[in-house]
Amino acid sequence: MRSTLSAAARSGRLPRAAGTLTLMGALLAPVASAQTAPAPTTPVQTAPVPPAKSAPAKVGSVSAVTDRAVSALAIEVSGVAKGRIVGCPAALKLSVNAVCVYSQSASGTLRPLLKGRLGARASGDWKSSGKSSVLLAAPAGGKASAFVLLSPMSDTETLVVVDALKAAPAPAASAAPKAATPAGVVRGQPYVLGSDLVGVVKVTSLGGGKYRLSTEDDGLLTVTVGAKSAQAAGGAVELPLAPATDGRNLIFPLAGLRALGCTVTPAGSNLTVACGPDSVGLKPIVF
Repeated sequence: MRSTLSAAARSGRLPRAAGTLTLMGALLAPVASAQTAPAPTTPVQTAPVPPAKSAPAKVGSVSAVTDRAVSALAIEVSGVAKGRIVGCPAALKLSVNAVCVYSQSASGTLRPLLKGRLGARASGDWKSSGKSSVLLAAPAGGKASAFVLLSPMSDTETLVVVDALKAAPAPAASAAPKAATPAGVVRGQPYVLGSDLVGVVKVTSLGGGKYRLSTEDDGLLTVTVGAKSAQAAGGAVELPLAPATDGRNLIFPLAGLRALGCTVTPAGSNLTVACGPDSVGLKPIVF
């Protein structure tokens, strides 16, 4: 997958991206709608015109595409990333102001460089989910009105996105699964969505309510919705709670990750889940 993305980025044609939506929806709140610049007034005619032939001059509409905050920030960011501008993936659902840059630098290298370049204009620190990270920022002399997103494409390649904060969050990311309690979950207990584990655990639907969970360090677990008994690489195991589903996602008990050899560490109001060399920050779901 990463090699395909890298090849596409080098040719200037990026495919539709998917996993980044959750991060953007969790971090970006909608702000006031974009202001439209006042239309230029029609110049006063100096030559007299007969009344029968007089008509108001047509005023061209002012383009609302350009966002000065994004443009200024994109210039600074692209200078640090030392990449080239490419088409933004449609799946990110960015605004028309967004600027995407393909950089041949690792995201871990770019984070401190960009934070240092922005200095006090960076709002807080990088916020991560999976392998992507977001930093709220401001152009020179302005207030925080844009964001920088780093999405790794490989160990040495990164898609850098600059966009305005008025970009609305994706509906899928803003819709919390707490609206209806799925059958089989235990109220008050923490769960995680299978999609929240992208980057550390691969979740494969086997049909019939069965799922296979696997990690890069050979962790393997086959579970069934509604059943505590599961099959690990070393034999049968008993989960503390039965997995559930909302019809689309696997809803897995947080404590059951230990059966995969994963560790869970508190990180403020969130948690860090580490499975072998990989880790991801997430917020558990409590019904």
